[in-house]
Amino acid sequence: MKKYLREIEVSGLILTAIGIVCALIWGTSFGAWACGFGLLLLLVVFLYKAFHWKEYERDNKQYIFIILIAILILFIQILIKR
Repeated sequence: MKKYLREIEVSGLILTAIGIVCALIWGTSFGAWACGFGLLLLLVVFLYKAFHWKEYERDNKQYIFIILIAILILFIQILIKR
């Protein structure tokens, strides 16, 4: 698992970014699936690194920040569309 962390992380970041852009352009329903799956991949990486906190402490703090910002953007999009 450790050797695939970087690939999973990059895939999650790309899908999250695509989801946010799609949500801004075409609406929340298009972007929610891509962003949700990207956040799920980031969550998998974060959970693995959380169990190895001392080795990945800096990365974990960045993940918390990225995930909170992405969730905040999606909630704002949902509130604006209503």
